[in-house]
Formats: sequence, C-alpha cells, structure tokens
Amino acid sequence: MTVFIASLFLPKTVHFTLPGTPPRGSPSEKKQPGKPSLKRQSSLFQPTSITPPITPTDEKKQDDPFSNEDGLRIQIPNAEPTSGSVRAPVDRSSPTWGGRPDQPMSRANSPPPPSLVDPARALQQKAKEMARQGVTQPRQQRSASHDRVFAHADWTVTNADQGNGGLRNAAEAAAREGKLGDYMWVGTLGMPTDALQGTQQLQDIEDRLAAEHDMLTVFCSDKDFNGHYSHFCKQILWPVFHYQIPDNPKSKAYEDHSWKYYVNVNQAFADKIIKNWKRGDVIWVHDYHLLLVPAMIRKKLPDAKIGFFLHVAFPSSEVFRCLAVRKQLLEGILGANLIGFQIHEYTRHFLQTCSRLLNAEATPDGLQLEDRFVDVINLPIGIDPVSLSQHREEEQVKKWLDIMRERYAGKKLIVARDKLDHVRGVRQKLLSYELFLNKNPQWRDKVVLIQVALSTSEKSELDAAVSDIVTRVNSSWANLAYQPVVYLKQDIDYAQYLALLSIADALMITSQREGMNLTSHEYLFCQDGKHSEKKHGSLILSEFTGTSSLFGGNELSVNPWDYRACAEAIKKALEMTDEEKKRRWTKLYEAINHHTGAHWFTELMSRLDIVYEEQQRRDQTSVPRLSMQNLIHQYTRTERRLFILDFEGTLVNWGPVNQIIPVSPQRTLDVLNDLLLDERNTIYVMSGRRPEELDRIFRRVPNLGLIAENGCFLKDCGSAQWTEMADPEQIRAWKESVRPILTYYLERTPGAEIEDRRCSLIFHYKSAEDYEAAQRQATDAASHINDACEEQRVHAIPMDGCVLVEPIDWTKTTAAQKIFADLEAKMGPDEKHKSPVDFLAVIGDGREDEKVFKWANTLGEEGTVKEVVTVSLGNRNTEATATMTQGVSGVLIALQKLASIAMVKVTTAHGEGHEDQQQNAE
Repeated sequence: MTVFIASLFLPKTVHFTLPGTPPRGSPSEKKQPGKPSLKRQSSLFQPTSITPPITPTDEKKQDDPFSNEDGLRIQIPNAEPTSGSVRAPVDRSSPTWGGRPDQPMSRANSPPPPSLVDPARALQQKAKEMARQGVTQPRQQRSASHDRVFAHADWTVTNADQGNGGLRNAAEAAAREGKLGDYMWVGTLGMPTDALQGTQQLQDIEDRLAAEHDMLTVFCSDKDFNGHYSHFCKQILWPVFHYQIPDNPKSKAYEDHSWKYYVNVNQAFADKIIKNWKRGDVIWVHDYHLLLVPAMIRKKLPDAKIGFFLHVAFPSSEVFRCLAVRKQLLEGILGANLIGFQIHEYTRHFLQTCSRLLNAEATPDGLQLEDRFVDVINLPIGIDPVSLSQHREEEQVKKWLDIMRERYAGKKLIVARDKLDHVRGVRQKLLSYELFLNKNPQWRDKVVLIQVALSTSEKSELDAAVSDIVTRVNSSWANLAYQPVVYLKQDIDYAQYLALLSIADALMITSQREGMNLTSHEYLFCQDGKHSEKKHGSLILSEFTGTSSLFGGNELSVNPWDYRACAEAIKKALEMTDEEKKRRWTKLYEAINHHTGAHWFTELMSRLDIVYEEQQRRDQTSVPRLSMQNLIHQYTRTERRLFILDFEGTLVNWGPVNQIIPVSPQRTLDVLNDLLLDERNTIYVMSGRRPEELDRIFRRVPNLGLIAENGCFLKDCGSAQWTEMADPEQIRAWKESVRPILTYYLERTPGAEIEDRRCSLIFHYKSAEDYEAAQRQATDAASHINDACEEQRVHAIPMDGCVLVEPIDWTKTTAAQKIFADLEAKMGPDEKHKSPVDFLAVIGDGREDEKVFKWANTLGEEGTVKEVVTVSLGNRNTEATATMTQGVSGVLIALQKLASIAMVKVTTAHGEGHEDQQQNAE
C-alpha cells in the first residue's frame, strides 16, 4: 500500500548551474570579494557589531509566485550534484524572470488575459500583445537562448524553500517513528517549467525524483500555475478563507479568468494520481490549492480511499457564500471519504456551509449526502519535537545565543515573526506596542520588540504604514544605546531563529485570522530552559488563531483590534512572576507535546481507515438483498421476537406526514394482525405523525405498540395510554425560540406553511410559488436554527420539501431503547440472565431510521440478541445489513410469509407436523 501525499509544492526542487552561479552548497557559493552573494544571508546584526542593529532598508524584489506562502521555516540542506554542465549567457534583465537566477523564467503573462465575455477588453489586450511583439523581438531571441541554456545545463536536486513545512515535518516524523510505510509525494517543482517542455532534462528530472525521492512531479504550464496560484488562490481563496472579502476597488476577484487555471492545475494533479494509483493505495490531498482534486479522483476511481485536510481557516457560511464558484468548491472537497480541519470551529463552519448551500444533512460526524456519507473531523497539526531538538544542538544556535545574551543583557525581549500581510496583524501589534511604551515609561529603555517580517512581493499601504509606525516609535524613544523596535523586512537564518525563540521573554502573535500558528509551538518548545536558565517566557496569542483553542487559557489571549488589551497583555507578560510563568508554560508545553506532527498524521491515517471501512460497508451496492430463506430460518428458530417497523414509505406508500390518510391501509392492518396472532411476536410501528392520528389509523390492531413524532411519544402494546417521552417544558422553551425564526422565513416564502406539532415544528415549502427560492430560504432557516438553538438541544433537518425541527434527546432510537429496556424489566427473576428478545427486526426507509439500524446491529454484534435483521428500503448508503428493492409491497409480502407461519398452531406435541408445515410455508 502506498500513501499519496498531494500538496501544491514538492519537498524537493531543482536548481541549475549557470555561468556565474556555482553549485549550491559548494564553498564557492559563499560571498567572494567584489561579487554579491546569490542568496542574501540576512542577520539580526553582525556578530562583531557594537552598535544597535539598524532597521534594514527595503530592497526592490521581483515578483515571485513560487515564494513560501505560509511563512513556515523550511531548511535548505546541501544540494545533490549531478555531472555535466553547459555554459551560456543568461539574460537576467527580462521582466518575466521568475526571481531566481538558477531556475527558468516564467512565460506566463501576469495578470492572465481578462475574460472573453468583454470583447472590447479582449481586443484591447490583443492589440497590446501585437504591439509588444513588434518591439520585443530581441528579447524573444534572448528567451530562446535562455531556453537552450536550461535544456542542457547541469542541475541539482535540493530541498525546496517553499511549501507546507508543517505537513512535511509531520510526514517525516511519522515515517521515522514507523507509523507511515511507503509514501509518495505528489506536487509541482515550484518553478517555471515551460522552458523545459519537450526536453530530455524534464524527463530526467521526473525520473530521478520518482526513483530516488519517491516524488511524482506534476507539470503544468506557467500560465496555468500563475493563474491558479498568484491569482485564484492568493487573490480570491486566501482572502475569503481568512475573512478578507475581496470587495475593494483594486481587487481582481470580479474577473473570472483565473478559475479555469485553477481547474486545470487541479485536473493535472488528479490525472497524475489516477495514473499511478493501485487498489489499496491511500490518497491524501492537502490545502486550499487543491480543493477540486478529491471529486476529480472520485469520478474516475469510485472505490479510492481519499482524505482531504485543510490547513488554513474555513470561514462562516456568510463569508464563503460570496464565492462565485462556491458549490463547485464544496462538491470538490466532498469527493473525499474523510475531511479534516484544524479545530472544531472550522469543522462547524464547513458543515453549516454544506447544509446551507448544498441542502445536505449535517450530523455531528459528518455529512449525509444522497448516495453516501462523508466523515468530517478536526485534528490540529503540530511540530516535530525530535527534529527541533536536534537543530537546537547545532553550534550556530549556541553561538547566536551567546551573542544575543551579551547584546541584550538587561533587556526584555519580545519577538515576533510574521508574513507582512493584512491577515497577520503586524500593524496592530506595533500600534499596541507603541501604546504600551506610552503608558509605561518605566519600560522604555528595558524592552525591545524584534519583529521579523517576511515581506510580500507587492508594495502596499500596509508596508508603508508599518514602516511609519516603526520609524515613529524608534524616533520617539531610541538613543545611542537603545532601539525599542528592531524591524527586519527579511527572513533570518534557522540558527538565529531558534536562538531568538530560546532567549525571548515573550512571543507576540496578533493574527486577525489563522488556521494554526506553529511558531508558537516552536517557541514554547524552545523555552524549556535547556539553553537559557529559567526561561519560561509568556505567549501573547490572538484569539483568532486555531492554536488558541488548544491552550485552555494558559496563554495571554488577545483581540488584535483591542490595542489597550494588547498593551496590557505585554505589561502582564513582562511583569508576571516566575511561578506563574512556569505554571502557564508547563500546561502549554503539555499541549504541544501531545499534539505533535507525528500524532496528527497517525491519527488521520487511522481515522481514514476506519471511516473508509464503515462507508464501504454501508454502501448501497455493498449491502446484500434480503434473503427470504434466511429470514424465515432466523424467525422460526427463535421464541421472543420484536419487530420495529417504520410507517411512511415502509408499511404504506403515503409519504408526507402533513397529509392526512383518509382511509386506513387495510392490507397493512391485516398483515400486522396476522403477525400478532403468534403471542411470541411484539410489534411497534414508528412514525413522525401525531399520536391521535396513529390511534385512528391503527385502532383495529389492538395489540400493536406505537411510536409517534419520531420518538417523542410511546404507546406500549395493549395499552390505551400514550407516554410522553419528551420534557414538555423543554419543548415549550425551544419552540419559543424557533417559531419566530421560522416565521421570519415564512414571510419571505409565499406559499410555504408552518406545521406545529406537540414536539416538533415543520416548515413546508413544497407548495411555494417559487420552489428554488423557497429551498434557499429553507436551508437558510435550518442553518439559522442550528446556529442559534444548539444549546437548547434542538436541530433542524432539511428534507424533501420541508425542514423538520425536532429535539435531539428524543428520537426513534431512544424510543426503541426504552422498549427494549421495558421488555427486559418484565422478565422474571429466573430469566434475568437472558435477553428479553432473541429475534429483532428493524425495517425502514428514511434517514432517521439509520440510527435505529445501528443500535440494533450493535445488539447483534455484542451477542445481546441472537438474531438481528435490519432492512433498508432507501437508495442511500445505509447501516442496515440488508436491502429490499420492492418497496412497500416487498415488505408486506415478507411479513405475510412470516404471518402464515404464525397462524399455524405450533405445539410440542406436533413436532414432525411443524417441520412439514414450515417447509410448506417456505
């Protein structure tokens, strides 16, 4: 079995050796006199410096769509050299250069051409392209020369410096611990590849990555990748998933050009996996770049075991519904067997969004679709403590620790490392720090904020605003020996990063929205005092990060928009006693040690195996048809029998519970009466109808037990009285909350109506004037009720033409359990060791019957009941052990055959005759 891990970027990439660019990792790559280094080695300050570090000036950067997007620390070890090299000139002045001199330039136009639905713009764009061709011929010639260089250049395989570092570390940790066997990465190289198309280089790269590194390379055109990543992912999906709705005038979200590129890249991933998949393999798709891949694979491989995990936040339905392609994205995700999110909040948002936009039934375990069930869980990712410990032992880390101890002696250090975008809240953090210094003059020369900002490729107002705040703070309180803010608009190397986390007195994270923040985990791990005595620094953490839900209030939780509260948190972090610091840190440390990357990966794999087996077992095509011969055999070899039968759709063809049955179904009543002739049979009929209606329908079946309003009322066999299972006061309370909500939507849905039952409310819209609009209103109503009334133990279930609102605590299953318990209580003292029944049959056709099937099957699996038969008449996946395709007619025929056996006088004195009669009945 192979596990395919699909992520946008592979852990490895390729670098080419060109004139003036020595092989990566070689001694000649280091800076030489008179030559700039290819890769700038950023630093907090020079080790020999005796003056405070100066805020680096901003450097003009080329747009690089392949840059590391999540800010996670990824190491770049030495490359693996290959033989052979071709020297040729390289044009680095091209405006389409990808930003790296050792990789090909991108051929993509940025931005992609606008939609063809606007002919004027399309013609204008074409004219510009033609004009450009007339004046850029020399550049095109240079581009051809550039392609020839890379087609024959020496190349090396090295670790990529972009991609999902948390996922990468988790997979490696799980493999190291023996919890992950054969696995293969699926992704792109993270660099333009059009220049290599059709060359032997490309084939050699693909073959080597597959053979030596277990990586399948997805090749897509530069145009597709640029439109997919730089435009659809970063300008549309990323803002929306982080609650930044792209409705400002500068946004390109209104253009539809990038959607087709997003589809193309997703299809390329799906095709690559389908081509290499074998039965038994596992497919794991990761993050918002590949939302369509699960459904694309499911279409070609219906039996594949597919998991999907979203590493970023998932917004509420009000935000997600702003996307024009919202249904396509949701349906793409739902191709998976198991969908994972970081925390419960994101899981709840996803379930509500699917319920609202797709009219799917959301349950605590997942989503019930028409043909299958999709499990949805939340499981936070973590760090790899083993790898982190090894890196902390490196000499460079110890060297930087000594330097920083000396440089910042007597100072309290607040550290931060964020990407410089609106989501990370860098501006809010600096304003809060400025307010702290204003309000606490005693700290002005004793605390330093070191802010490492991973600069984005675009100039923005945020960039200028942050720089202004830094300048203002430093100009207000800096002196020759003190600088309150050290602002680095570049990343620092790994040794400095670990040293900084180890020596810090506080880490401050003020993200406006973030899936998980693993920097906080790494900080807490580095604060164990291993290299810094008694360092149990404080963690100031935004409440809008997924990580905050793990820490149980032991962090200093802040709202980034509340500057005063953030300033107070800084003061508390610096003035907290050592005892309180240690107490908080100990709890936080326990949390990160439990939620490790290896634990996350292993749990996801285990859950996927479990849910896949359950879903396969419940698949309608996998569940066998009911065998009458087996049913009769099970029936005749038992003595105490219990039947629990659904009414609508099972015993009668009348479905809608709001339609009154004018005449009692005579055939059904006759079959039930015949079956009850045998005193060993106990029968209960369950329905969503009111008690008085069931009394009228079944008044001629005196020994029949009844379950009304889906479990809220119970009438025992032979009894004339109904027992109200539900708490009337609780029902009254939630109805007072729900009725105004339904009334609100009723006023906006002409032709709809509300049916008020004793224990439930039903919003009927099948007769609405505009059915599609009514369906949208109904799903909104269900979502509204589930959001607002969750604590009142009530839920709204979208159904065909209606929304049923009923209590969670009283269902058909709780009624069935009560019946079983009552039968058990009636047994004599000498029968206490026996089960009250040795034959249990449950037959139904609806969603609400599935839980009764599951309960009955559990009794059979545990050995509590000798023979258990569960039969589903529906077309969806089911918990039942058998299906019946003949519908109501088939059920009545089966029951009539059993009844014919019951009508035969069976006595111990006629044992042989009984056998003959049984054969005749069969």
